[in-house]
Amino acid sequence: MARRPPSDDLFGPAPGEAPPPPAADAPLAERLRPRRLEEVVGQDHLLGPQGSLARMLARGSLSSLVLWGPPGVGKTTIARLLAEAAGLEFVALSAVFSGVADLKRAFEEARARRRAGRRTLLFVDEVHRFNRAQQDGFLPVVEDGTVVLVGATTENPSFALNGALLSRCQVLVLKRLDEAAMEALLARAEALEGRPLPLTAGARALLGAMADGDGRYALNLAEQVLAEGGELLDEAALQALLSRRAALYDKDREEHYNLISALHKSLRGSDPDAGLYWFARMVQGGEDPRYIARRLTRFAAEDVGMADPAALPLAIAAWETFERLGSPEGELALAQLVVHLATAPKSNAVYAGWKEAQALARQTGSLMPPPNILNAPTRLMKELGYGQGYEYDHDAQDGFSGAGYFPEGMARPTLYRPTGRGAEAAVAERLREWARRRR
Repeated sequence: MARRPPSDDLFGPAPGEAPPPPAADAPLAERLRPRRLEEVVGQDHLLGPQGSLARMLARGSLSSLVLWGPPGVGKTTIARLLAEAAGLEFVALSAVFSGVADLKRAFEEARARRRAGRRTLLFVDEVHRFNRAQQDGFLPVVEDGTVVLVGATTENPSFALNGALLSRCQVLVLKRLDEAAMEALLARAEALEGRPLPLTAGARALLGAMADGDGRYALNLAEQVLAEGGELLDEAALQALLSRRAALYDKDREEHYNLISALHKSLRGSDPDAGLYWFARMVQGGEDPRYIARRLTRFAAEDVGMADPAALPLAIAAWETFERLGSPEGELALAQLVVHLATAPKSNAVYAGWKEAQALARQTGSLMPPPNILNAPTRLMKELGYGQGYEYDHDAQDGFSGAGYFPEGMARPTLYRPTGRGAEAAVAERLREWARRRR
C-alpha cells in the first residue's frame, strides 16, 4: 500500500487504513484534524446532504475532480476522506516535488492495483505547477479509469490547467472559511485543551480576521495564545503577541485581477465606500500604486468619459502627484481620485463609439477621404479637385457648415451616442441641433 509521510494538513487523517492518533505534543492543528467528512467545516455546499460530493458518494460514482480554493480550507483532507469513503486506495503526489518518473511509477502501481481488484484515488497537490505536457500525461489513466484523479489548486483552473484535462474533471470550488466555521474550529480547540481562549470578544474576532479564512492558520494563532497562559488579552495585546499576517494577494496571479476588477466595478457602480476599500486592499497587499493609477486613468476615459470631462485630467494630476510624493503621502491623491470617479456621472459613449469606429475602419479601410477636405499643396492636386468646395466652418453661421466628411458613397454612420448624464447632456443637445441643420 502506498503511503505518504504525515501531512501538516488540518482537515484529515494521514493516508493508510488506520492512521495512529497524533502525539500529545503534536501541533494543535494536527491534533484537531477530522477523521470523517462530516467533521470538515465550511464546505457544506459540497459535503452537506445536497452537496456535489455527498451525492457522488451516495451514487457510488466518484468522478475525477479539481478542488480549487485558498490555502487552509481542506483540499488535501477532503481528497483523503473521499478515498476512504469510496473504498479507494489513496496515493498522494505533489507537483512541487514530483516529476515524470514519479507519475509513471504511480500509474504503473495503479494499474497493478486495478488488476488485483483495487482502485486508486491519485491526489495531486498544486496540480497547476505541472506543465502542459505533464498534465497531458494524466489523460489516458483518467479516461480508462486506472485512477480517479483529484487535483488541488489555489489557482484558477481556467488559466492554470489545460482544456483537455479540465474536460475530464469536475471543478469544485472550496470556500474560504467564514466566521461560523472559524468559530467552530476555535471551539474545538478549547474543548481539546479543556480551557477557553483568554481573549476578549473583540480580540477573538480579530484573531479570526487575522487568519483570513485559513483554518490551519487560525489554529496556529490559537495555539500561540494558549501557550501564553491565562491572562485575558484585548485587541492591542493580541496584536502585540501575534505578527500580523499579510493579506492573501499575489500581484502576478488571480487575486491581482480579482481585486482590480472589484475596484473597477465598484467605481462603475458609483460606490465610493467600496472603491476606497478595494483600493486599500490592493495597496496593503503590496500592489504598485502606479498600476492602480494607470487603471484609474483608463476608467476615467472608459466609464466617465464626456459625462465629466474633468475626470481624465484629474486622473493624470493624481498620478503625477503620486509620482512626486511617493508612498504613503501620494496615495491620498489616488484615494481622492477613487472618490471622484465613483461619484462622477458615468458614460461609456466614447468607449462604445471608439469600438464601433475601429470595426468600421477595418471594413472600409481602403476608402479615400472626399476630395473637398484634402489639402492641395501642388498644382496637380488642385487640377484633380483637391480642396475644391471646402467650406471653412469658422465663416459659417454659428461656426457650423454642415458639410460631410466621410468617404464618398459611404452612408453616414452614428458612432458617438451621448447620454443625457452630466456634462454630456449639453453635448447631446448640440449634436441634435447640428444633425437637424445637416439634414
